[in-house]
Amino acid sequence: PCQAMADFFTLKEKQGDLANFKLAYVGDGNNVCHSLLSAAAKAGSKMSVATPPGYEPDPEIRKQAEEDGKETGASFSFTNDPSEAVENADAVYTDTWASMGQEHEKEKRGEIFAPFQVNKSLMAKAKKSAFFMHCLPAHRGEEVTDDVIDSSQSLVYDQAENRLHVQKVIMLSLLGKK
Repeated sequence: PCQAMADFFTLKEKQGDLANFKLAYVGDGNNVCHSLLSAAAKAGSKMSVATPPGYEPDPEIRKQAEEDGKETGASFSFTNDPSEAVENADAVYTDTWASMGQEHEKEKRGEIFAPFQVNKSLMAKAKKSAFFMHCLPAHRGEEVTDDVIDSSQSLVYDQAENRLHVQKVIMLSLLGKK
């Protein structure tokens, strides 16, 4: 949740109003995807998710995001086609294909997720001004290519910096400080 809060803070900082903002998530329907679904629901954003078959987000989390999104005007779409998800997106987000504890699946996942790599060709389907996002650390040449993560559209370092600031605010809030 802290990462998603930092991500949406970064988007708000760069974009302003996030209502009708389209975030495309491409990759594993993991914890990062789950947190982004929740954040998009709260922000009233559009979110499209592309995962390989069998790697979709948890149905209960998806259902909760869709329910929460009814109050804010958020909308969601789910597909197994990365091009479809990224079409006209304002930002494209990906994460590692094998999370901690899944290292033994790295080779298998590499084959399954290869068509979900975020590269120039996929980014070209998003809006020309679309941002690229990743929670880091990234595996260059796997989920994202160097030319995308190092581009002027990449927000990865802004995300990392903002995570520090967002977590400081969370800590102060938990301590009852203003």
